[in-house]
Amino acid sequence: MPRNAAEPPSTRQAVDLRFHGLGRSFGRLRVLHQVEGQVAGGQVLAVTGRNGAGKSTLLRCLAGLVRPQAGEIVCTVGNGRLDAGGRRRAVGYLAPELGFYGELTALENLELLARLRGAEAAAARPLLERLGVPPRRAESALSSGLRQRLRWAAALLHRPPILLLDEPVANLDAQGRRDVMALLAETLDRGAAAVVANPEALDLPRVASSLDLGSSAGTST
Repeated sequence: MPRNAAEPPSTRQAVDLRFHGLGRSFGRLRVLHQVEGQVAGGQVLAVTGRNGAGKSTLLRCLAGLVRPQAGEIVCTVGNGRLDAGGRRRAVGYLAPELGFYGELTALENLELLARLRGAEAAAARPLLERLGVPPRRAESALSSGLRQRLRWAAALLHRPPILLLDEPVANLDAQGRRDVMALLAETLDRGAAAVVANPEALDLPRVASSLDLGSSAGTST
């Protein structure tokens, strides 16, 4: 699939995301224990494991939405190490629970998100068109597949150096899977790093390592 000519050119920066010793419990339930992994720009870290193994919790920790109770997350973009706030701004996050304003159109939702992130609102419409989302349709009137495509648009809107993708092809048909995998490949081409949870049966590009949270060690392989 060709690149959208409306996309602005990007300046490739070195990207590195690594974490070690991560732990997180909810009450007496220990979800993450001594988890470690690493991914660099242009690469994918695939996170697998049984239901309840902590895949979503790990991505929320990396996104800055949940605070780990142990361990460290180190994120470097360009020549600078990002603090927690900088890491949140650098992340494009996609997850099933990501919601929008139902009374707003797809385009209005993205333009609002662009203003909140300090991104270019003009990038919203070309991205929606690329993903096949009707810009003027109310979010509440979108099908589950179109809503998933809108989540992809929201994650990519500010051209993040880090993508965190939880169940990235949920509710997508075969064409939708091809479309988002093409966008993922292009995002990796420009130097972004990606962590993908629940990647089973996906033909992911550039998988450099995997992390199985179903194992007792909780370490990357």
